Amino acid sequence: MKQLTRFAILAVVLTLLAGLTFAQDAKKPAAPAQASAETVVKALENAMTPGPGQKKLDAMVGTFDVALKTWPDPAKPPVESKATCINTWVLGGRYVQMSWAGYVAGDLLSGFGYMAYDNTAKVYEAAWMDTGSTGIVFYKGGFDPAGKMATMKASIADPVTGKATPLELRVTMNENGGHVTEMWGMGLGDTMFKMMELTYTRTK
Repeated sequence: MKQLTRFAILAVVLTLLAGLTFAQDAKKPAAPAQASAETVVKALENAMTPGPGQKKLDAMVGTFDVALKTWPDPAKPPVESKATCINTWVLGGRYVQMSWAGYVAGDLLSGFGYMAYDNTAKVYEAAWMDTGSTGIVFYKGGFDPAGKMATMKASIADPVTGKATPLELRVTMNENGGHVTEMWGMGLGDTMFKMMELTYTRTK
């Protein structure tokens, strides 16, 4: 009799455990449906094909004279100089390659970079490097709805403290394809100010 009772209790426990496990499995969310091959192909095509986002950068392509103003000290008048910039489409109209050379305070400054629109992330990106540093600056941002103004933000290491400090590019597009780029940063203070202004005038 004891054997039968023990067997009955075990059977009841196993039944309850099985029911509990089934209930827990039923509460689990269903696994997401796998994307079809057609959906994957279409997504990849959208990611790699130039479109309206890249078109907004068309006005920046060409050869430009650059009037440069630099404010080492925001309380003092800017240092003025000149430069030349050549921007070209590369990799099938997916990226704008920027080549820049000029003088700042009598010293030669040259640099180059790339600007692009990421179709998937839906954000504008830029990478810049020049002889004024040894690091690559990465910007992210976007245009306003009219496509006339863009704000690109980055973070760089302060050369004095080594700590991260914000940097910002504010770009205003003109009707003739010229544009004005302002660089805003912290300098040696704790408030952002306009450190540099570059006025691009198309020559070709």
